Amino acid sequence: MSITPALNEKEAHHKSPGQLKFPRFDHKQHGPVVNVNEAADQNLTVGQKVADTVASNMGSWRFIIIQSLILLAWILFNSVQAYFGRFDPYPFILLNLALSFQAAFAAPFIMISQNRQAEKDRLTAQNDYVTDSKGEEEIRNIMEHLDHQDSLILQVVQSLQDQNKRLETQHQQMLSYLSKVDPQLAQEAMKNITPDAEIKGGTKS
Repeated sequence: MSITPALNEKEAHHKSPGQLKFPRFDHKQHGPVVNVNEAADQNLTVGQKVADTVASNMGSWRFIIIQSLILLAWILFNSVQAYFGRFDPYPFILLNLALSFQAAFAAPFIMISQNRQAEKDRLTAQNDYVTDSKGEEEIRNIMEHLDHQDSLILQVVQSLQDQNKRLETQHQQMLSYLSKVDPQLAQEAMKNITPDAEIKGGTKS
């Protein structure tokens, strides 16, 4: 029983291993992997750095606690203090004005930081796409090599089977010639060959 799978028309043409041309891939066309964080940080302007710093500080528990303590001290000072005079008595108009200024300037800083982060996310997505494209090309190249290796293995197996058939034919011819020259020697040779033939026959069955 043959162990070689059926070859298609393209694979039916026998080629020697030296005639096989494996696909080559130019790995140099793929540039190095880019660290988007470092690339984005190197191109930051002074305004963007300030906006990131402000947004980072305002979006922290430290800022909330400090601002809460300042507001509490402000309200207590202008509520119970009477010796130096209350510079912002109830309803704390100056405090409301200061908080309005803070909100008016904090919002643009936060939006600048968010816009920069959105641009950074876009660059990250673009870099991920480029990296995935490189990986896809590398995998395609690997699969082409594997296909060629499979074809080569099938050709080697087919060549071994053909060689085995030729050896069996030559052996039979030699036994036929030997039986004509020396029948007794031919019978002894057939006895030595019979166990091997029975083993092969049992394996095929």
